[in-house]
Amino acid sequence: MPRLIALILVLAAFTSYSMWVTLERGYWGFLTLALNDPWGMQLLLDLSIALGIAWVGLRRDAAREGIPTWPYLVATLFLGSMAPLTYLVHRQVRKLRRPAGAAVSGS
Repeated sequence: MPRLIALILVLAAFTSYSMWVTLERGYWGFLTLALNDPWGMQLLLDLSIALGIAWVGLRRDAAREGIPTWPYLVATLFLGSMAPLTYLVHRQVRKLRRPAGAAVSGS
């Protein structure tokens, strides 16, 4: 349960901050930064690579857990790391609801 609470707090804080920045600077504001500043582009590329790496592990984990990945993949394209964070919350909720000793589908 502490892990779920921590994930929800991180997701809520990050989502709130992201919404504020988006309302202040617009949905495409990150592209302006990336195109006008080499550090902005470096951060965008780094985030893209990190999300790609995260997706390798997420797909494997989701297959093991019997969770469909396509909604999270689509959401990642539009919401960035909020989507994998949401997946982790989903996974943790499923884990807590699973009866003790129950087998995970797909294994």
